[in-house]
Amino acid sequence: MANRKTGRKPQQKSGKKSSFHTWWWRFVIGGWACIFLIFLFISLGWLGFMPSFEDLENPKTNLATEVISEDGYVLGKFYIENRSNVSYDQLPENLIHALIATEDSRFYRHSGIDAKALVRVAAGVLTGHRKGGGSTITQQLAKNLFPRNPDANLFQLVFTKFKEWVVAVKLERNYSKNEIISMYFNTVDFGNMSQGIKSAAKTYFDKTPAELNLEESALLVGMLKAPTYYSPRRNPDNALQRRNVVLSQMRKYKFLDEETCKASQEKAIDISHFKLQDHRSGLATYFREYIRQEVNRWAQDRKNRKPDGSKWDIYKDGLKIYTTINYKMQQYAEEAVDEWISRTLQPQFFAHWKGYKNAPFYRLSDEQTERILNSAMRNSERYRNLKKEGKSEEEIRKIFDKPVRMWIYTYNGEKDTLMSPMDSIRYMKSFLACGLMAMDPSTGYVRAYVGGTDYYHFQYDHVTQARRQVGSTFKPFVYTFAMQQSEFEPCTKVPNLPVTIETETGDTWTPRNSNDYKAGQMITLKDALANSLNYVSAYLMKRFGPNAIIALVRKMGVTSDIPAVPSICLGTCELSLYEMVGAINTFNNKGVYVKPMFITKICNSKGNVIASFSMEQNEAMDEVSAYKTVQLMKGVVEYGTGVRLHYRYKLDMPMAGKTGTTDNNSDGWFMGYTPLLTAGVWVGCEDRAAHFRSTNLGQGANTALPVWALFMQKCYADKSLHLEKLDFPKPENPGANLNFDCSQYEEHETPNASYNFE
Repeated sequence: MANRKTGRKPQQKSGKKSSFHTWWWRFVIGGWACIFLIFLFISLGWLGFMPSFEDLENPKTNLATEVISEDGYVLGKFYIENRSNVSYDQLPENLIHALIATEDSRFYRHSGIDAKALVRVAAGVLTGHRKGGGSTITQQLAKNLFPRNPDANLFQLVFTKFKEWVVAVKLERNYSKNEIISMYFNTVDFGNMSQGIKSAAKTYFDKTPAELNLEESALLVGMLKAPTYYSPRRNPDNALQRRNVVLSQMRKYKFLDEETCKASQEKAIDISHFKLQDHRSGLATYFREYIRQEVNRWAQDRKNRKPDGSKWDIYKDGLKIYTTINYKMQQYAEEAVDEWISRTLQPQFFAHWKGYKNAPFYRLSDEQTERILNSAMRNSERYRNLKKEGKSEEEIRKIFDKPVRMWIYTYNGEKDTLMSPMDSIRYMKSFLACGLMAMDPSTGYVRAYVGGTDYYHFQYDHVTQARRQVGSTFKPFVYTFAMQQSEFEPCTKVPNLPVTIETETGDTWTPRNSNDYKAGQMITLKDALANSLNYVSAYLMKRFGPNAIIALVRKMGVTSDIPAVPSICLGTCELSLYEMVGAINTFNNKGVYVKPMFITKICNSKGNVIASFSMEQNEAMDEVSAYKTVQLMKGVVEYGTGVRLHYRYKLDMPMAGKTGTTDNNSDGWFMGYTPLLTAGVWVGCEDRAAHFRSTNLGQGANTALPVWALFMQKCYADKSLHLEKLDFPKPENPGANLNFDCSQYEEHETPNASYNFE
């Protein structure tokens, strides 16, 4: 029917247009439904692994185990990834602002996915003018927690991106914004083996995150875009430019004013404190290696497993090992070793041997020297590699005798030079080694532990691994046993004459003094020990026999094999520095042996204690006998072989000690203590055939005692350590005369630095 006003027939609705609209809405609704289902299935884990809330709570990141000093410093770490966690309140404000301004300015206004940023990215892709990324900090955290497959194809990458969106939303629902910020900083990679902000701050600036300033914070945040390309070490110009971009972003988003931004941008990058957090560098390297082995042994014990029955892994589980080491004392110990051994004694040793054919081997034939060098050659990695290549002995020796370019170790750093491998072996055998251990007398806590001069090049530990002849430092044990018998006191006089002892094999042994000090006279025990007279030690050994002395030192923590022969009175037995410090400390601890202690507790990554350790002790002797020995050993430093502690090093606190030197000057020792600190030092070459040619240079008073003296100087000068100059306490109600002033019986010669008492 026609329209009455127009006369036209009404138009029919197009079937095609209706059909198009229907299919369009079906496509839109279906598309959204598919997207919804995809995200639903991803969230449910039906399309592959999706982290649960428990996974989000405990992401399987590799956390570094930290070795912590008793005063709270991180001495070092064990890790596959150098990662340690920090909380939000440990992050400086500038660092947080730098991250938000650079990576996600709308961080506090989105719920994990920033729709506005995604639209901007999509528009940029279509127009070819892309500005900025679309990933939020939360999405980046999701990617860090659950890394992508590096071999994934395009479809897999898109699918993985969807999964990251879901994880980001879950993270936003379960964590606060502050927690997400801290989790992000704990998971990012800053290069140079530094995962997480705590490791990065330590590596690049030797600081904690809280100590980072504005410029340092901007630099680290800038590195996140490409840690290598923006590395301040490898590409300092790129790093500077990127840091200034971050500062500009902070100004753009009102985190900085114009003046502060410009002033910061004009500053140069300072990474003068950069140091890789490698287990072979830093403080207490030998100690950390010892701890690594001890904790690994602890982890192997079935009694020390995780709740699920698996073993603890020090490289992944983020344990915190709380040790007894005092950071400052450890630092002073290493400084003392470097100052005397590396900077003073080692140059003297090189000069002492300059021009000698078989240096540094004394009184050895060419054949004997050759055997030592050949043995070292066969133990080298170069030799083993050449053997694997099928080289003959003759071919290998030719290779070892041919000069090549190589880097050699010096105390002033590595040096590029031309040298044959065989000469480099002889050169490395010319270096002096040193061990130092210090402990608290009453608790047994080990406060300082130096196993050598340079862990990177000399990894043999001279505190717990090495066993060397102890020389005259063994004599106090002999004197102590004698004074436990009623007939001997510190002022008791004995003959300073040669003594011949018949051994179990029927042979005879007659030791000699190293000098003629009061030879043929009657002499007090105190004077005899002060001047380390062999005649008197042999006299006492003949009276009591070796088995009695061995039984005593067993109570004092010595476990190494000691042959039951008379010569042990002069220290021919081989003991570790660890054993000697523990044993000598018994005198300082009123006769009670306390086992040196290294670890107080171990915590998991959450800070919960999973193991604790307590002091082990036993009474080795009565308090009076211990006090008598202390008085004898005070004589050593008052006027005996250790007198240079007073006149050269000006130490004025009450102290006691004993020097020791073995035959041929292969080993120099000094064991000493004050009422608040016991310490022992050993010095020598790793090969016993290498040593000083003269006792004047090689005796313990010249090699080991100065290290002890420098260490004590530094410790007692530091008022924060609270080391008071107290005297050794007398036993209460001893029932015995404790007046051991033997001056009425003794006339002491004037100390002479060149007089060899050993």
